[in-house]
Amino acid sequence: MKKLIIALLLLSLLAACAPQAAPTQALVPVSLPVGYIPNVQFAPLYVAIENGYFREEGLDVTVDYSMENDNLALIGAGRLDFAIVSGEQVLLARAQGLPVVYTAAWYQQYPVGIVAKSEQGIQTPADLKGKKIAVPVLAGASYIGLRALLSAGGLQESDVELDVVGFTQAEMVATDHDDAAVIYVANEPVQLEARGYTVDVLRVSDYLPMVANGLATSEQMLRDNPERVQKMIRALLRGIQAAAADPDAAFEICKKYVDNLATGDPETQKKVLAASIELWKADRLGYSDPQAWENMQAILLEMGLLKAPLDLSAAYTNQYVPEK
Repeated sequence: MKKLIIALLLLSLLAACAPQAAPTQALVPVSLPVGYIPNVQFAPLYVAIENGYFREEGLDVTVDYSMENDNLALIGAGRLDFAIVSGEQVLLARAQGLPVVYTAAWYQQYPVGIVAKSEQGIQTPADLKGKKIAVPVLAGASYIGLRALLSAGGLQESDVELDVVGFTQAEMVATDHDDAAVIYVANEPVQLEARGYTVDVLRVSDYLPMVANGLATSEQMLRDNPERVQKMIRALLRGIQAAAADPDAAFEICKKYVDNLATGDPETQKKVLAASIELWKADRLGYSDPQAWENMQAILLEMGLLKAPLDLSAAYTNQYVPEK
């Protein structure tokens, strides 16, 4: 009996001295607003989540589809870490004194354009003169893209007739209610072609490269936790790269996040994804072009949305974007 007790004591001591397994590090929760409804165009995020790219960086990312307009205000106030936003949003926020910074470009081409049936003969921005153009709202990326194209054609807003139609632009063109429409180049033109229409598209990026959607954070996050910024960018860029390399696999992943994707019109949605991928491509993924920032600021000044030039070097950084 004494030997048994001694043996048990020895086992207890050995167990106490044995190296303990390191506790699993908790993932950092990150809510990432994207400012739109679930869509195949968010495939890189879905791929990065499903393939574990964010988790490998210690992040638990969820996509936030709320249509909030104050995400940059929340970032500036320290109540939100990251958001997917466009370049003009960052500049307008900084003009209001918000300490927000654009850290990585997702879209390398500004995704806005104007679509028209080919019989309208709209081949250049100058051809828009006198046309009736459907526009979702007189604000945001669509309106700024429209103004950029008018400027490229030497036109003023008064040279065209604008028809504010909400998000029914494709139908306005299909039914000939309007001559043309301001659209996202990877979306409505694909839908119209799928319905059998022959269309022409004027792309903002062909005339005036401007900063499109990317990842924004706060100056404080960059100061206090640059490693987290680096991790977010690394995982996002892996998602972009993976989705572009295997669109079919990315589309299958999207089915988990986008309702009715498999049953609605999957072939058209695959084409939307393919068109979106073309807008993401770059020699250096994530890189933000300084000239695109200059162009964006010039348009905002021309529109009167900015009252004075900003220090663009404080509005964005390429410091956390990997080299080629």
